[in-house]
Amino acid sequence: MRVLGIDPGFALVGFGVVDQEGSNYKIVDYGVISTTKDESFSTRLAIIYKGMCDLIDTYKPDAIALEELFFFKNQKTVIPVAEARGVIVLAGIQRMGEMYEYTPLQIKQALTGNGRAEKKQIQFMVKSILGLDKVPKPDDAADAVAVAITHLQTNNGLVDNRI
Repeated sequence: MRVLGIDPGFALVGFGVVDQEGSNYKIVDYGVISTTKDESFSTRLAIIYKGMCDLIDTYKPDAIALEELFFFKNQKTVIPVAEARGVIVLAGIQRMGEMYEYTPLQIKQALTGNGRAEKKQIQFMVKSILGLDKVPKPDDAADAVAVAITHLQTNNGLVDNRI
């Protein structure tokens, strides 16, 4: 099974593509779809939409897993990130028919067994599970890889997690 994990944003959208064969996980690719402040917001949304479509068309995932939005620190980014998430979901639903969503708590629980795990613990587990020499960078990509692994470790997507 191949899963495309997504960490939503509007400056950087993290992505991670992970394959599972039996009990083995393999990283296929990871990175970010990036936009710059110099572009209009509508152009940035279009770049994110096209980037998502390109990822889906290139990697042909069996499922797309998305981190649920959680706004604790920066209230100024709530609306732009939510709008970016909208085009991410649109691209995924158009190409795949369904997507799955996981809360930060579910991701921490799936990777570490502790819903209060710190970011460094999550990154360590991503590195360990995939047998990598180093943690994927930037952090947005590592977060997206964690989302993909979460999907693979939770019965390949619980019905309740469908968007």
